[in-house]
Amino acid sequence: MLTLHHLENSQSIRILWLLEELGVPYEMKMYDRDKKTGLAPDEYKKISPLGTAPVITDGDLVLAETNAIVDYILDTYGEGKLRPAVGTPQYVPYLFWFHAAQGSFQPLLTTVFVLGVMVTRVPFFLRPIIGGAVETLNKAFFRPRLTALLGEIERQLSETRWFAGDELTAADIVMGYSMEVAALRAGMGKKYPNAKRFLDAMHARPAYKRAVEKDGKYNPLPG
Repeated sequence: MLTLHHLENSQSIRILWLLEELGVPYEMKMYDRDKKTGLAPDEYKKISPLGTAPVITDGDLVLAETNAIVDYILDTYGEGKLRPAVGTPQYVPYLFWFHAAQGSFQPLLTTVFVLGVMVTRVPFFLRPIIGGAVETLNKAFFRPRLTALLGEIERQLSETRWFAGDELTAADIVMGYSMEVAALRAGMGKKYPNAKRFLDAMHARPAYKRAVEKDGKYNPLPG
């Protein structure tokens, strides 16, 4: 039986949503984060040694990393759903956004978040120094790249309903978590109306609602 080892408030919400969209039989084992550190508990690390989410088991198979898991599930259980065929107009946009989520978007969001947390945790007398260095990094590198990526997201979603066309694909599922995190940090209202429309459409999908309901605690982390 395919089992999703689901870490509280983590990127594995993507896999839960994917499984609900496909209607694949699965089991879910929920793991709460350590209340002091906010990290994965020791029980979870027995399945995922790095403590990263998501991770699945399927018989003897143990697999981590979002896109690897998505590809495995689609290859094994997808029956051609949620992935455009090679050679169709939707295929290249699908490839780009499917990999941009984890290759560019989420790393930027996570880095900005971690740097911000670091500033709050250093000794008080060091905060002006560390905070200044972090602000310099953000201003020179991270914010411009994030702004450029959000602009490209807005452009894409001005042309298509979803990231690869008019039908939902796995690219939307992978991008969805990062879009929610970005909404917490950058907002998605008047500045990015098409991105906001995407999020509204995502939240309205019955499969997404079921995933959030089964999770029971989902509140995306800001990075």
